[in-house]
Amino acid sequence: MSTENRRESGFKHRTRLSAAREQLLSAITPHDRTERLPLSLADGRVVATELTAPNPVPNYERAAMDGYAVRATDTVGAADTSPVVLDALDRGADCRPGAAVPVHTGSVVPDGADAVVKIEETNDRDAEIEIFATVPEGGNVGPVGEDVATGQTLYEPGDRLRPSDLGLLKSVGCHDVPVHQQPTVGVVPTGEELVEGDPDPGEIVETNGQTVAQLVDRWGGQPTYRNTVTDDTSALRAALQRDLTKDIVVTTGGSSVGERDLLPEVVDDLGEVLVHGVAIKPGYPVALAVVQETPVLMLPGNPVACIVTAVQFLRPALKRMGHIPVEPLPTRSATLDRKLPSEPGTRTFARVETSTNDAAAGSNTSDGDEADALSFAATPVRTGGAGILSSVALADGWVVVPEDREGYSAGDTVTVENWEAQP
Repeated sequence: MSTENRRESGFKHRTRLSAAREQLLSAITPHDRTERLPLSLADGRVVATELTAPNPVPNYERAAMDGYAVRATDTVGAADTSPVVLDALDRGADCRPGAAVPVHTGSVVPDGADAVVKIEETNDRDAEIEIFATVPEGGNVGPVGEDVATGQTLYEPGDRLRPSDLGLLKSVGCHDVPVHQQPTVGVVPTGEELVEGDPDPGEIVETNGQTVAQLVDRWGGQPTYRNTVTDDTSALRAALQRDLTKDIVVTTGGSSVGERDLLPEVVDDLGEVLVHGVAIKPGYPVALAVVQETPVLMLPGNPVACIVTAVQFLRPALKRMGHIPVEPLPTRSATLDRKLPSEPGTRTFARVETSTNDAAAGSNTSDGDEADALSFAATPVRTGGAGILSSVALADGWVVVPEDREGYSAGDTVTVENWEAQP
């Protein structure tokens, strides 16, 4: 569509969010680059190949209790009223027949011993130990490989490593791990009115690109945050072509239908615009494209709309590209304390603040969701104002109003998404 026709038609047709996201994700092929990283650098990274244990844990038979290592046959018949008396040996000695060796939890079971008697079932008589319980062979002894067996599969491709996982890998003798490389993302802010320093009248401090770059880093990618590109066809074309070596290109600003919104035409000339205009609020001017097999996401210039569309499109695209599991955003149930309107046919992301509902503090409600809703109140920050950055920065999350609703009433239980939670 020509620039003139596009500006005349505006966004008469807006693609539903789910359909737009599906179109984008279907155009993305996960990259196949891997690397080996030391465990100290592998937190949060995604396993590229199956990981098995090269060594068992523990790699020795260990005492599961504080007490005395013995030969099980020497304790046969021992009871509270008729203890067996064994010779007391020094800690660390081999266990011979008719003797007992002191051990503590986790220590090596001495050679010759095959069981451990709990210390509370013994009595120390200097050179002798009274045993008041019969223990079977292997009793209170942790065998080799009790925690992890040699060759046991620990992680599958696609698993995301956590600090506890890295501790387990170290315990079995792994020092580095094969992981998928992080996807690379070129972040290109656009707009002739944007500046980095103190703004003059008519100028705006560039924040969208910085925010998006930091979100990319948080979501598991490697961002390259570019200098602002002015609203000029040649400059925009050069900036896009420069970053086609990245896995994903993200622009901010210039995606709507105004005179200075040149990006959709520039991108469409270089590749194919898949979607332009999505039925969400804020963020409907978002555009999604592919140029030379590289996904290009054109996010709106209004700060709140930029953040909403980054979460809805860039986050899943980045994770798909990098084999990163897509985990749902954490949520909290709350009671809406005022009416929350919404436009039918449009999915609305309404910013809210949450606060403790003191009136429900003493409630005995046992149902988890209902208790949460009673315990917290949600107050809409504002339903419009996609350019008001403070309305999202100072909010505690947003309430998603689906397309088939006209909003929520005061007193309704709503779900608040914490879009800024990590990862």
